[in-house]
Amino acid sequence: MTKRDVLVMFPARPKTMAQLEAAYTLHRYDEAEDKPAFLAEYGPRCEAIVTNGHAALSRADLDHLPKVKIVCCSSAGFEFIDAEALKDRGIWLTNSSLALCDDVADTALMLALAARRQLVAAHDYVRSGDWGRKGMYPLLSSMKGKRVGIAGIGTIGQAIARRFEPLRVEIGYTARNARDLPWRYFGEVEALAEWADVLVAVVPGGAATERMFDRKVFAALGATGTFVNVARGSVVDEPALIEALSSGTLGSAGLDVFLDEPNPDPALTRLPNVTLYPHHASGTVETRDAMSQTVVDNLAALFAGQPLTSPVYDLPAPSGR
Repeated sequence: MTKRDVLVMFPARPKTMAQLEAAYTLHRYDEAEDKPAFLAEYGPRCEAIVTNGHAALSRADLDHLPKVKIVCCSSAGFEFIDAEALKDRGIWLTNSSLALCDDVADTALMLALAARRQLVAAHDYVRSGDWGRKGMYPLLSSMKGKRVGIAGIGTIGQAIARRFEPLRVEIGYTARNARDLPWRYFGEVEALAEWADVLVAVVPGGAATERMFDRKVFAALGATGTFVNVARGSVVDEPALIEALSSGTLGSAGLDVFLDEPNPDPALTRLPNVTLYPHHASGTVETRDAMSQTVVDNLAALFAGQPLTSPVYDLPAPSGR
């Protein structure tokens, strides 16, 4: 049986690539030196694309991909993929949000607690011998009774909220519309920040959310507030965040993502009231393998005429063509 042709714009995990190589003819765009020429030659053959959210896929690229039926993204974010262009052409887009949900939610909780309880500074206080020389570390503030705002209440946002609930905090959230959820709804992120002690960003990246978290939001969150970002660096006005943390307008931050990765602004990373993590919220073997497996599963489902496992949007039922 002739294997279907698949364009690889960004490789999946090794054992996933082995599965793909066994089932399909892979065209390694990611390894091509002359990418336009490679796309022009092999693009017309391909029925599917394997990628992640950091590899750009434009409407113009699709002109070279007339047979493509599905784009399988092995990350949750897909802001560099023109999803509207895919949808306009009846092309499925899948991602891996469900696979990484738990680890990202765990990381959001970890960063919030580490930032508010000054884990890194306290660790250094013990290691340096200051505990013995200077005495007890300064008293901090309990999480119990605080208010936690979740900006973005999709699958991951809800998982984050449920992890905070046992700490006996109040939960609030923003979304385009109120949901049937047991938490308080806010229509605007600034209003949520005004109410909250901890504000967690878990909105998708892209033009609609660029610099959503700005000077006004940080001022509303306030001098004892904590900002946590497990979304994308682009959703933050980073100079405004640096200014707010430097001036004391904002109390602290726990950040997994940055505007310039992997070389974030030293003006941000050297601040004492920031807890840093290297865009690694989903960074476990188990979760990265599960994220890659969504690519295999979605491809197999499409070509078998079965429902996809993690579609980003709805199209007419897939058929194996």
